[in-house]
Amino acid sequence: MDKIKLALVGCGNVGQVIHLPILRKMPDVEVVAVVDPDERKAKAVALRFGIPQTFKSIDALLASPIGSEIQAVDICTPTDQHKNAAIAALQSGKDILVEKPIARTYKEAKEIADAAKKYGGKLMVGMNNRFRPDTMILKSFIENGELGKIFYIKSGWLKQQSSAAAWQQQKEKAGGGVFLDLGIVMLDMALWLLNYPEVSTISATSYHQYTKKVEDSCAVFLRLANNVTLTIESSWTFHREGDFFYCNVFGDKGSAFINPLRVYKSVAGNLVNLTPAKSDSQVALFKKSYENELRHFVNVVKGIVPLSSSGEESVARMQVVEGFYQSAAKKKEIVLKKK
Repeated sequence: MDKIKLALVGCGNVGQVIHLPILRKMPDVEVVAVVDPDERKAKAVALRFGIPQTFKSIDALLASPIGSEIQAVDICTPTDQHKNAAIAALQSGKDILVEKPIARTYKEAKEIADAAKKYGGKLMVGMNNRFRPDTMILKSFIENGELGKIFYIKSGWLKQQSSAAAWQQQKEKAGGGVFLDLGIVMLDMALWLLNYPEVSTISATSYHQYTKKVEDSCAVFLRLANNVTLTIESSWTFHREGDFFYCNVFGDKGSAFINPLRVYKSVAGNLVNLTPAKSDSQVALFKKSYENELRHFVNVVKGIVPLSSSGEESVARMQVVEGFYQSAAKKKEIVLKKK
């Protein structure tokens, strides 16, 4: 399988601005179709990127002659369309990449993951911050024991919402607000850095300063296995200049910080700076994260590397998300019971 034939579903901002420009530059990938209910948009995107075919629905794609030729489907639709598109592609024997979050609810996420098991398809969920060069370096420091036992992670993502993503304020489409948009990314990154410890308890607060149906800001405190604590704050509406993305990791031998990457270790009572000399700009890190993520997905489809950010991991994340909303609604800490 030298060249992967791939179809992209959803011609919104993520599909147009991020995924397609990267995929089109991969010598071993051929994007043969795009799918979008807005036929004019689909045709414009296809013309711009030199993609031969367009379809209004994934069912139409899969029923067409080209549908039997593709090996992979990249799903970049609004979240409410993830389940139907993912299960349809999996039933047709395709491997799929689904942009985050995998679904609106734990139940939908489990249905998608169960379909992947039933039909034998590879299911990857887009969590591009795992693939940032700085977070990969940080993970290597943690795994090599440079920071000692990790006991606390403080993280957050504060970002103004894009006008192109107004659907994210519609609960029926998005499933939730800023926590499902930004908070889940920080949750995933922290659990990945620590090799997926179980979440024991969740205490969450959400705010609706400028939105009615979904939260526009939130804060959450999580107790993890092995006496580790994690805090996450996320917002579309904090009054501050520019976006702010951070992850601070504290261990009993050292600490590390993301954005920019800094690593410190205590050696004989002195604090030693272990930060790598070379660092990329934030724009470069963002671009490389998606390049690395999409390259990983293609290599998974080709059977070259094992799958990262699997359906099973996403189902576990969505159970934590479910716990977040329960805690915020009840205004108290809850115990997360494993399903």
